Amino acid sequence: MLKSLTVTNFALIDQAQVEFAPGLNILTGETGAGKSILIDALNTLLGSRTSADLIRSGCEYFRVEAVFEISAAGGVAALLEEQGIPIEEGQLIISRRYTRSGKNTIIVNGCQVPLSVLRELGGKLVDMHGQHENQTMLRPESYLPLVDSSDSRIEAKLAEYSRIYQEWSGVRNELLKAEKLARERMQRLDMLNWQTEEIAAACLKPGEDETLDQEIRVLANAEKIATALSRAYNLLQQGPKGGGGVLPLLADVKRELEAAARFDPRIQKQADIITEAFYQLEEVASDIRRHSETIDFEPRRLDQLQERQDLIQKLKKKYGATIDEILAYYEQALSELAVLTHYDEHMAELAARKQRLEERARQAADELDALRQRAAKQLAAEVSRHLQDLGMPKARFIVQITKTAQLAARGCNEAMLLFSANPGEEPKPLHKVASGGELSRIALAVKTVCASRDETGVMVFDEVDAGIGGQTAQMVAEKIALVAADKQVLCITHLPQIACMADHHLLIRKEVEQERTTTRVQALDETERVLELTRMVAGDNLTDLAIENAREMVALAKRKKEKWKNKAQA
Repeated sequence: MLKSLTVTNFALIDQAQVEFAPGLNILTGETGAGKSILIDALNTLLGSRTSADLIRSGCEYFRVEAVFEISAAGGVAALLEEQGIPIEEGQLIISRRYTRSGKNTIIVNGCQVPLSVLRELGGKLVDMHGQHENQTMLRPESYLPLVDSSDSRIEAKLAEYSRIYQEWSGVRNELLKAEKLARERMQRLDMLNWQTEEIAAACLKPGEDETLDQEIRVLANAEKIATALSRAYNLLQQGPKGGGGVLPLLADVKRELEAAARFDPRIQKQADIITEAFYQLEEVASDIRRHSETIDFEPRRLDQLQERQDLIQKLKKKYGATIDEILAYYEQALSELAVLTHYDEHMAELAARKQRLEERARQAADELDALRQRAAKQLAAEVSRHLQDLGMPKARFIVQITKTAQLAARGCNEAMLLFSANPGEEPKPLHKVASGGELSRIALAVKTVCASRDETGVMVFDEVDAGIGGQTAQMVAEKIALVAADKQVLCITHLPQIACMADHHLLIRKEVEQERTTTRVQALDETERVLELTRMVAGDNLTDLAIENAREMVALAKRKKEKWKNKAQA
């Protein structure tokens, strides 16, 4: 349920906070007062396109905020959970701010969300019904979803069918791809055979390139390494030009410190350090000598290693930047080669799988068709009953479900709405024969039937009374009130027959303050409501008789709603 709507700097509204109630919320006011501005603001909050043109003159931004009361279960809660948006005490707060520079900020329960999420959320919260929405009744592609939404069994079966259809579609696409591949199969086979043989012949090992690089560096610099090791060894043992090496000199230092330590124990620590260093350097000198004896420049070995390195570099340019990537490509190529080599078996397996899935899909589609045929008859009968109440007693309304040969995303059905307003005329496609007034009443009848079946908690009727009056207006009023028995309804109207049905009445008026036009919203009490109804009936002629007439309209509406309530509870 929509609890409140706060609008700031939107079109003619500088600041308005509107509280809504359960049941039927009626919005009335003079033409041009700004009734539709509130609905436009709500539409904007629910994700419709917007622009800087809607920002009030002289302001830099507009802001719209709504507070909804939602259930912890259902589609809205599931979407919020999916987006990681918390639900606090069953309350949902949505805020949208738009600036002249085009910056669009959307906050849902404290979390910033993209416009796509807002639109999805808006579609689950509010069902808009107005002149624009009536046009959906003229689009044949909307008819099958309409039938499906009328029966929960259809939706469950459709979900089952969709899973099978998606799998079937995937296998079909794989089969088509394999058939296309068949035309290039021999060429691809030759290439894959050559590539896998080339990689296999190289006998690559993970990390081999790094080991190879290291060995090549050693062999390519063997002479430099040998010279450096020889000089290092000589410096340790003999020193430059026979002047005494590091080790002999360190041995002298060791002896002197040991001699001193015999008389002064405080020197023993330094003597031990020098002794340890002497033995370590002596070991290093031995290692250097042994390592230098292993250095052997082998031009032939170096050539072999460089040839191996060139081969690996060549493979890297073709198949991957590292040996691991080359080997991964090799495994992938082997897998594709196996498929191509066993192409006939693979094609036969795919075809058999596609056939099995198609049989399952067609069985589910047949079950869908049977459910839809029954639902279509029931939907048509219920809509027809409401059309009679809406001043169309001879109208014929048919929901025609036809079977198609091809599998499609929603099964093997197409839907068409057929309509005839007058006796003796054959029903024809609705989008070809219905007038604007007839279309409004048909759409209202459909909404009345579907209101108790969908999860959407709020329904908005934006001037659905256009072009009607008299007894028909009374019937439209009662239908809207019936819808409001199942969910919250917001309705803009110019007709007193509809306005008198209100559970909560809001008056929209336009004021001029300091040469600026502003739209104001006022919740009416019972006395003010009677006066507003009088104005709607008699204009400025507020006579006692006119006021009494309006008061009687309100009383009659209350009696009717109470009667419906008692009947529903019985």
